[in-house]
Amino acid sequence: MGLFEAYGYRGKRALVVGGASGMGAATVDVLLDAGAEVTVMDRAEVTRDGVSFHPLDLSDRTSIEAAAAAVDRPLDALFSCAGVADGAPGIERINFLGHRLLIELLLEADRLPRGSAIGMISSAAGFGWEQNLDKATQYLDIADFDKASAWAVENGTADYLWSKIAINTYVARESLELLKRGIRLNAILPGPTDTPLAQANASTWLSFGSDYRELVGIEPSTALEQAYPLVFLCSDAAAGITGATLVSDAGYFAAGTSGSFPPARDAVGFMRSTF
Repeated sequence: MGLFEAYGYRGKRALVVGGASGMGAATVDVLLDAGAEVTVMDRAEVTRDGVSFHPLDLSDRTSIEAAAAAVDRPLDALFSCAGVADGAPGIERINFLGHRLLIELLLEADRLPRGSAIGMISSAAGFGWEQNLDKATQYLDIADFDKASAWAVENGTADYLWSKIAINTYVARESLELLKRGIRLNAILPGPTDTPLAQANASTWLSFGSDYRELVGIEPSTALEQAYPLVFLCSDAAAGITGATLVSDAGYFAAGTSGSFPPARDAVGFMRSTF
């Protein structure tokens, strides 16, 4: 086997949660091309060659439990890609708590064995997770699915921004314990990406950072451009990477943090504030 085979998925089994559209669907495309056996779980049905499907509603505990039970063999990679925008009922469950519960159930069933990897899609919106560590830790300490959901609602954090802060904190916090079991956990933090969800929220999502993109001569990211690093992070080629929250935003926040693009400083400051 050549060294480059470490980037591939030949003979591997992958589960893509939220693989019906957007970045999740692009992740499926990359995995199939890399040789993986792919299962998709989503509320929207997926019918395509080479892909098995099981319905999943991340806002519903019973649906999550049924989906976890349907995984009858060990996985090499789990991709947590599903998400919704502000205004969607149960956003705190769909964007984070449901993913967490599914991961826990798969771990209990030994469906994520030593050598497997988990890749999550967060967002550059969660860039300032470190400044919210105390509050996020309080949230993550609530192990029960329903109680954690109630806490988010009661504390005014049942929203998109907080769900991404939660994912980023979860990745940083849980990677050690998972690595003890031989499992890696990472996330990408995309900037504006042209997906159906972003198009439905184009006035805010796709307009963000437009001055930066105009300056450097680029468009919003494509779903495929985000799928590539996500799939890499769960490949054997990334064996030395875990606990990483990779900002895949074409350098916008780096330019704001360093001051090389001063207009981004306000956004950086906002993301690094305490919520």
